[in-house]
Amino acid sequence: MELELGYDLLGSRLRTIGDVPLTYGRWGGRPHALGPYPLGYDMLGGRLRRIGDIEIGYGRLGSVPRTFGTWDVDCAAWSGIPRRIGPYPVEHPRFSGRARAIGPLVLSYDALGTRPRRVTLPKDLPALPDDLLRVLFLVLHLQAERNKSSSAAS
Repeated sequence: MELELGYDLLGSRLRTIGDVPLTYGRWGGRPHALGPYPLGYDMLGGRLRRIGDIEIGYGRLGSVPRTFGTWDVDCAAWSGIPRRIGPYPVEHPRFSGRARAIGPLVLSYDALGTRPRRVTLPKDLPALPDDLLRVLFLVLHLQAERNKSSSAAS
């Protein structure tokens, strides 16, 4: 089964993961909800702190997630690229910050290789479970935030 990742008209904001909508606030900055799960940010609005009832804990420097609910998050210390979230390994091509696989999910990118376009589920998985939906969103969110900060630094 394949799930399309839908974007807004400009192609810059993720709007759907399969049938699950992302809703944005009135001014369109950060998403406010992933389907039925409200998204929470820290006081300054910079870091994602919660997806539904799952809290995201950060390390001392504050930009690298260390926990996702009760699960540990293993990130590369120098880049913050997640390598594992709980039971799900996150695979990246060598020297790339783009996730290619998250546990049993495989991500495909657009022709330029910059924007994820679809997620392929294994045959034995008829639908995307809620825990994998949240992990997928977290990985995509972290990847988008890294891309924003690296393009702003250029």
